[in-house]
Amino acid sequence: MSPSAISLIVLACVSVCAFAGIIINSMLPEHHLSDGSKEVIKLSMGLIATLAALVLGLLTSSAKTTFDLSNTEIQQSAANCIQLDRALARYGPETKPIREQFKQLIIDRLRATWPEHAAPAINIDTPERLRAVESFWGEIGKLSPQTDAQRECKAQAQQIGRDLMAMRWLVFAQVRTQLPMPFLIVLAFWLCILFGGFGLLAPRNATVIAALALCALAVSGSVFLVLEMGNPVGGLIRASSAPLQYALSQLGQ
Repeated sequence: MSPSAISLIVLACVSVCAFAGIIINSMLPEHHLSDGSKEVIKLSMGLIATLAALVLGLLTSSAKTTFDLSNTEIQQSAANCIQLDRALARYGPETKPIREQFKQLIIDRLRATWPEHAAPAINIDTPERLRAVESFWGEIGKLSPQTDAQRECKAQAQQIGRDLMAMRWLVFAQVRTQLPMPFLIVLAFWLCILFGGFGLLAPRNATVIAALALCALAVSGSVFLVLEMGNPVGGLIRASSAPLQYALSQLGQ
């Protein structure tokens, strides 16, 4: 399920619970909402609000860490791409076809992860694309160095290639990592109880309804941000493509 759909479900649930609380308020006998009862309700809501705030804070921090880590990985990948291209260039002119093949792989990566840079978008996580990547590394392995300098360049290129492949699989693994659904259900349940309590204690007027609606929108928006930042290369909020764009501009020179 997409982050947008999940956040909309959370928005609908907490909104319904808030308005249900307002309706229940008008139906309960007065002694159910005495000062003592309201005090207990407020204390219970305070406990739930603290739990929800702690969980949302931890989730936001974790998602931001994942997002920053992906940015760092992309920057490192861009630097490795430039180093690999320069190592092949130093090897000799016979590596020109390999360098052109490598440049096409980077273009495909940009088109897949940031489709706004070119159309149409492609999927690089397919057996065909994997074979193309492995074919590229195989071409590097087929090089037959004749001098110590060429042997050093080939060894450097192979080491950088291994690092890039490791980062490739790490990125794909991150794309498929999502928050457990039971975790989200429990969090949404806490928020529903909290907003139901808000509605139960709130007076019935347009200002209160507008305030509750805005709060529900803010809470669902926070869930959306957490889910989106947890998937930095596959969602609406994506890591920057600038490092790879810069690396692409340097390839082949």
